[in-house]
This record gives sequence, structure tokens and C-alpha cells, in this order.
Amino acid sequence: MSQEKSIQDIHFQRFGSRGRAFQAPGRVNLIGEHTDTSEGFVMPAALDFHTVAVISPANSSKQEDAAVIHSENFQESVTLNLKHLPEHSRGHWSDYPTGVLWSLQQRGITCKGFAMTLRGNVPQGAGLSSSASVEVAVAIAVLAHAGVDLPKPEIALLCQKAENGFVGAQCGIMDQFVSCCGTRDHALLLDCRTLQYDLLPLPESVRLVVCNTMVRHSNADGDYNSRRADVEQGVKILQRHLPQARTLRDMTEAEMLPYAKEMPENVLRRCRHVLSENRRVMEAAEALRQHDFVRFGTLMHKAHISMREDYQASCKEADILVELAMQQPGCYGARITGAGFGGCTVNLVEADRVPVFMETVSAAYRAATGIQAEMYLGRASNGAGEVTSL
Repeated sequence: MSQEKSIQDIHFQRFGSRGRAFQAPGRVNLIGEHTDTSEGFVMPAALDFHTVAVISPANSSKQEDAAVIHSENFQESVTLNLKHLPEHSRGHWSDYPTGVLWSLQQRGITCKGFAMTLRGNVPQGAGLSSSASVEVAVAIAVLAHAGVDLPKPEIALLCQKAENGFVGAQCGIMDQFVSCCGTRDHALLLDCRTLQYDLLPLPESVRLVVCNTMVRHSNADGDYNSRRADVEQGVKILQRHLPQARTLRDMTEAEMLPYAKEMPENVLRRCRHVLSENRRVMEAAEALRQHDFVRFGTLMHKAHISMREDYQASCKEADILVELAMQQPGCYGARITGAGFGGCTVNLVEADRVPVFMETVSAAYRAATGIQAEMYLGRASNGAGEVTSL
């Protein structure tokens, strides 16, 4: 709890009062990539990297309409007028907490002025959802300050609305949902349409190792948007024959096959990835229920191949990391995780093999690319909540 204690001290020194502390984790997606925007299935796990938000009431009546938010990570503070929030994002770290306040107000939830200090250790730009971690931490802190109790799935939806409607990033629900609802030593199988979920065991005998390629290709955002457009085009073609289908979630690979010739090659590949990935997620869930990590790892690797060949959202650095990982004793499976085009790979590794795995893969990747990868040893953690032992 040293980080939480230090942030309490920082908050007191800056604002002159102690506050309540709340945490929300980042996440890694084990399998189920680019399926959430088609209302499909995903399997993330909350990681033991967090954003902590400390909140206390405004010190005076003159500040009752003001929110003063300080970021320790950026060493910067912003002051917001709660009666007149900004109407647009500005490409700044404060867009995320501002967007949460905007989303809460859209829901009819308001609060009096407050001071807040934010600090996080979720690696930024690594595809581990540092933004969702900030959003959820801010949301649960502000809701507590306002005296409003909401179910965690509803909090996740409000945070997704903040990112979609205010920040302007068209993410699915996965990141915010697992940050809210994650459970220690479990992955979370989420139906992105109904928001029903199941918890799947990740025992201490296996660990999650996240390897950061340290690259993000400059055209990643454009590539991401073009992939989504390809999927939408494919759905429109298929709806001519399957009018009951709202998204790819509503069909199977076998149902798509008779109409494949009507699709441009790139559109067919994208749709094939989403459909096959939904199937792999459900097969992977059954493998975890049976503690069949060999089967689970095989599905992870197949998911990577599909990301590389059909969705074409991998990159040479991630491919090298996955190939190196799959050569190591004790590695059940490896694949690129997150949006792709750089970022991280996720690896399921026998716990007692982790130190050698990390050392060997790091050295081999450096020899192959000249890049020093960052390695994060993660464990599935609990979702958001108040930190009381301060």
C-alpha cells in the first residue's frame, strides 16, 4: 500500500485535507480481439497495475462548484467549473476525468466541489488500458463523493460513454467493464451485447507475462479505423442474405461462407477473423474451466495467426516476440493483445518458468530487433473499489 500512502500524503500537502482513496486496474485481453465492437465475446483479466484517485470535499463555499484535479503522473493540475464543463476534448490528460464528469451529468448525477489527486502505474501507450483505469477510478471516487451507489456494469457503461462521447475514442465496453468487475486470479468471459459475464480460474500455477514491443506504428489509428470499416461493409453485404443479423455476432463462419465471393478480399478476411475469434473465445473458456492450459495456449496462438493473416493488425516486432515466446519451455501460448499495429503481447507461462522466460525472450528480442522490450509480470486482480487500509 506504499503508493496509496504516498498519494494520501501528496493530497494532504496540496489540498490541506485527507481524502478517500479509490483504485481501478488496467487490463490485458487474453483472447477475443476486435470482437467487442461487433457485440461479440472477449476474455480480459484485470491486472495488478492501478490508477488511484484520492478525493476530498472543497475547502470553502467559494469552491463548491469547482473540481480541482491534480495528476501526479503529469505533474499538472486543472480546475473545472462543475456548472459549465468544457464541451469538447482538447487532447489532454484531463479529457478523461472531464469526460467522466460530463457522462455523469448526462446521467443526471451532479456533485459539489472537490479536490482530487490521481496517480497510476499502468504503463501508458502499452495497450493495457491506462485510460479506462483513470476513467473508472475517477467515476467511483466522484460517485462516492456524490453519495450515489450504482452497479458496476452501469459505471462501466458511463465510463465508456465518456470515452466515446467526450474523448472521441470509439472503444468497446471491454476495458471499462473488466476494470470495474475483474476478480483476483480469474479471467472474465464477457458477452459484449448482454454484459453477462462468467469468471474463469487462473490459478497461481500460471502467470501472465506481458511483453511490450516498444513500437507503435504511425498509421495505427488509420489502420484501426479502416479495419472497422471493412467489418461494417461485410455486415451490410451479409445482411442482404441474413437480414436478421445485426452484427457479426449474429452469424457463424459457416453461414458467411456461401456469400464470401460477394466480398472484397480484405472485407472477407476481417469478417473471418471476427467470426473465428468469437468461436475461439468460447473454446478457450471451456479450456480454462477444465484447467487445460495446453489447449488454451493453442487457441491463443491461433488467435495471433488470425490477427496477423486475416485482420492484418500485427507487426513484425510482435510476430518476433510471439515466435520467441512459443519456443520457450513452460510457455503455453502467446499472442498480440490490444488494438494491434505494435503494443504488447500476452503470454501464459508456468509460474516457476517465468524468470527464465522473461530473461531469455528479452535477450533474444534485443538480438533480433535491437530493441529492449519491457516485461510486465502480471496477476489477475480485483476490479475497482475503495482502498481502506491507509
